Amino acid sequence: MRFARKASHALPGLLGVVAFLGAWQLIGVYRLAGFTWPPLTTVIAYLADPAHHTLLARAAAASFSSVGIGYGLGLLIGLAIAMLVRIIRPAREGIDQLVAVIHATPAIALAPVFMVILPRDAIPAAISALAVFYLVYVATTSGLESAHRAHQDLFSVLGASPFSRFARLELPAALPSIVSGLKLAVPVAFMGAIVGEWFGASRGLGLLMISGMQNFQIPMLWSAVLLATLTSLVAYGLMGLAERGVQQRYGQ
Repeated sequence: MRFARKASHALPGLLGVVAFLGAWQLIGVYRLAGFTWPPLTTVIAYLADPAHHTLLARAAAASFSSVGIGYGLGLLIGLAIAMLVRIIRPAREGIDQLVAVIHATPAIALAPVFMVILPRDAIPAAISALAVFYLVYVATTSGLESAHRAHQDLFSVLGASPFSRFARLELPAALPSIVSGLKLAVPVAFMGAIVGEWFGASRGLGLLMISGMQNFQIPMLWSAVLLATLTSLVAYGLMGLAERGVQQRYGQ
């Protein structure tokens, strides 16, 4: 019974994926979007060809490294600043505005600055970290405000110290929001790294996409897109499982 319920919940999503893949194949076979949209089978054949594995593996390793570094940096910086403004509350308004300004600035506009102050291969991770930082900061600051009022009053009556209140009440209450922010940060981490590779990185899936566009190597272009998308979806799904576990444990 439980398995049947889970299967019924997963069925709409599975049907959506099958419909998308089928539409991709039909559009490619019948050239409905021109020669720049290859059939899905052509892209899979390119990925399966051993002659391309070294190139794709080297590019994927570079991109995924940038994503991992950017995701980790964005997470640490976002958490640190969110906790700082929780401690120094008068600084909250100013930090919020500064974060909003940074987030509103297009990454393409910041790329020239990164090109001056960072090695080129570090730019993808920097842009990825910038995108992740914003989501983690917003999720954490919002989550730290979510502790129930009655629980806050109880801690006040018991004379809990600020650290005890933070560690035992506010941080656990914020965990569901933080994990939700981390889940949403997965795709933007990938997008940030891919965009960052367009500004002079020596290798990566983003670089393959540019090369594919410039040299009209359409299967290579779509293979890089498919690799990045599938990996992002898998990571997003894993974070969704983590989110469900945290919601069950700490959700109100």
